[in-house]
Amino acid sequence: MAHKLVILGGGESGIGAAILGKKQGYDVFLSDGGQLKTSYKQELFDNGIAFEEGQHTAEKILSADEVMKSPGIPEKNEMVKQVRAKGIPVISEIELAYRFKGDSKIVAITGSNGKSTTTALTYHICRTAGLDCAMVGNIGISFAKQVALDPKKLYVVEVSSFQLDDIKEFRADIAVLLNITEDHLDRYEYKFENYVNSKFRIISNQTEKDYFIYCLDDEVIMQKIPLLTIHTNPLPFSMKQEVKKGGYIKGDQMMLRIQEERVSMSIYDFALKGKHNNYNTMAAGIAAATLGIRKEKIREAVKNFHSLEHRMEFVAMVRGVEFINDSKATNVNSTWFALESMNKPTILVLGGTDKGNDYSLIADLVKEKVKAIVCMGVDNKKIIEAFKDIVPTIVETDSAKKAVNASFKLSAKGDVVLLSPACASFDLFKNYEDRGRQFKDAVKEL
Repeated sequence: MAHKLVILGGGESGIGAAILGKKQGYDVFLSDGGQLKTSYKQELFDNGIAFEEGQHTAEKILSADEVMKSPGIPEKNEMVKQVRAKGIPVISEIELAYRFKGDSKIVAITGSNGKSTTTALTYHICRTAGLDCAMVGNIGISFAKQVALDPKKLYVVEVSSFQLDDIKEFRADIAVLLNITEDHLDRYEYKFENYVNSKFRIISNQTEKDYFIYCLDDEVIMQKIPLLTIHTNPLPFSMKQEVKKGGYIKGDQMMLRIQEERVSMSIYDFALKGKHNNYNTMAAGIAAATLGIRKEKIREAVKNFHSLEHRMEFVAMVRGVEFINDSKATNVNSTWFALESMNKPTILVLGGTDKGNDYSLIADLVKEKVKAIVCMGVDNKKIIEAFKDIVPTIVETDSAKKAVNASFKLSAKGDVVLLSPACASFDLFKNYEDRGRQFKDAVKEL
């Protein structure tokens, strides 16, 4: 009998896992409680994969040998509870991809903030150096789909804590942990410790042949490391102290020291600006040097990298008012970084689905830089409560268009309108990309 693999959730990772499972001879069935995207349905038809949408049929799911759970589905989901109760093994999509990746190498990047930027930059350096590689995971195409349809020698994978929760054997040759701040606590019983443990799973299977790149300046990471037995080679990075191996910034010079390779360059040459991006650039640079990429190539790639859409993306200048799309800021910490880099009076567009946010983290920056807040969400009570005594003007809106129009009305020449919501987008939008695009479209109509 063929191994019966049931996939819960038909998003990018679910479809990718279905295609890979089918290709490897598994008996695959995909079940999604909601409606599938038309393009995803077409892929399932094309690959002859059985599926259902708008429901979860218990007898079909509970007869599985193994269940691949999409990262978006929480443990408290009824079907997941039944799967667990029956003792059916649950894996994540990156676990399935790992199983069939052959002898290819993996650079896995995680952290609460900056992982997409660091993943994209690492991939850009690898491409600049001519490596046969793909950028997969939380960014772009699913890891499993890439392994199934177009295998590469190297995968640069952005991994979320949810994907790490259900790994068994998954092992990164190079693991990068950028930072850990409170995020997604709604999925971790509101216990920060659970979330921290989840992030550290990225090194749980590493051996003395592998590398662990992490931030020496992150208090949460540094409190956790002494409590662990780590088998891998540590390569820390810091902006506060020099390191013998790894990377640091001293004054305006970045120094990377990996084996014999030494790379130095001025931070003024980095394409990505801002203190948080100095950390991201160091992490990507160390990963590249660890892969044996020559310093000339690292320098060249770091200089000519273009930042990501929806991440501090300049949209337009309208009558002296600058509009910035940072829709990817789905937690308070991301918004903190965005505000930190503002040097003009700011109208801040905030709001969406709250994940247990603590807005006091940005209170000081809001007080210093923000002249008005425009809420863009279904329920804005918590934001209004947090800032009503700090910000003179707070306006409520329920669409990107209304938010842009309200922001423009409140602005004067020399101001900046910053969409950096600090929340997930699911109350009014499909995802943060949809939110960012609608914001940009509305700006273009001004």
